[in-house]
Amino acid sequence: MVQTPSLWFRTALLPDGWADGVRIRIRSGLIERIERDAAPATDEPAHAVAVPGLGNVHSHAFQRGMAGLAEHRGPEADDFWTWREAMYRFLDRLEPDDVVAIAAQAYVEMLESGFTRVGEFHYLHHAPDGSKYANPGEMMVSIAEAADCTGIGLTLLPVFYAHGGFHGAAPTTGQRRFITDTGFFSRLVESARHAVARLAGASIGVAPHSLRAVTPDELRTILELERSGPIHMHAAEQVREVDDCVAWSGQRPVEWLLDHADVDRRWCLVHATHMTPGETLRLAASGAVAGLCPVTEANLGDGLFRAPEYLLARGSFGIGTDSNVAIDAAVELRMLEYGQRLLHRARNVLAIDQTRSTGRQLFEIAVDGGARALGVARPTESARSGLVAGAPADIVTLNATHPSLAGRERDALLDSWLFTGGANVVDCVWVRGRQVVAGGRHDARDNVAARYRRVIADILES
Repeated sequence: MVQTPSLWFRTALLPDGWADGVRIRIRSGLIERIERDAAPATDEPAHAVAVPGLGNVHSHAFQRGMAGLAEHRGPEADDFWTWREAMYRFLDRLEPDDVVAIAAQAYVEMLESGFTRVGEFHYLHHAPDGSKYANPGEMMVSIAEAADCTGIGLTLLPVFYAHGGFHGAAPTTGQRRFITDTGFFSRLVESARHAVARLAGASIGVAPHSLRAVTPDELRTILELERSGPIHMHAAEQVREVDDCVAWSGQRPVEWLLDHADVDRRWCLVHATHMTPGETLRLAASGAVAGLCPVTEANLGDGLFRAPEYLLARGSFGIGTDSNVAIDAAVELRMLEYGQRLLHRARNVLAIDQTRSTGRQLFEIAVDGGARALGVARPTESARSGLVAGAPADIVTLNATHPSLAGRERDALLDSWLFTGGANVVDCVWVRGRQVVAGGRHDARDNVAARYRRVIADILES
């Protein structure tokens, strides 16, 4: 992994738009200064097109290992709940070293696609039989090790998961590796701090799993454990979850949270798929980030987020890869727009500002929402995220020689990457000024993939 004090770009997307001849000076992992209309120095790395790195707001890294293994229909209609049973069977075989190998493969793929930071929604806490490890954070150490060896920025989100359903229902056998109480969870939060302490720029938050897994009293208790970091929570992902929440409380999940949990800019409500128009407007006004995972939501048949109304109300969103069934930042944003096109039978549905292209609007909202959801500090409270002095030097370059970008300039570069290209358009990636991807390849790709193949082969043969 190579670090350099400055980089030059023919064109770069800055918070106020495209600029030419951009030099970015880097110090201690942060952007120290940005110069415009500069000529490249003779000894300075020069690249064509630079954009900010994206935050992946929602990942279950271990699920990368089961991608493609749940695509067989049973005797009854398949949905999230049948997929969940397949996931429980897969995770029963995972040991800490297995999680390192699987997470590292996922993180390499994220970096190669343009993600520079990941929010790891981590609920795999215990041994396969449900017993506790000597170190409560044993599995989180595995996540930190995977982040360290790949160089991805990490926001570690230990998950509180106590129940198998609303009304404080007892957990199922398949959930035995997740289950915590408030006392144990406080130790998990401390373990998370220790796990990420040596990773530059890493941070933690807390993640009450969902209203079906956390009682109101437990929710209040665990929110006291982390008063400054992000708060992530699944909400309204499936229709059955909404119906069960109404039966329990008389309210829908997002409605209940907005009324009882002081949801604000620290929060990321993951999915928020099934909302009423009123909930949609209230969530947008709260300042929370909607954590959208379009590829996973499509794979599970969850439904479509109310994106047009939400964006018109100036709601914020970030994108995540969730189950990691396919890892590609561009495809997540493409799927977000295409789902709306299919639903509304129209084009460019999410382009609410006619001065910018659809791809640029989606990308810029996702950059800003992702940074906020993952607790990335801004230089000032009013500063936008991205390539700005004082922000982390998380930079992605696009391959200007790729056929999808031929003859393109400015917004058309983003549109062509997001709607016609994909991960293969990404050329180089820097995280906190350290280069981890060059020529579209992560520098540890071969070793990480070889270890991943060995681990998966052993798991599936067991």
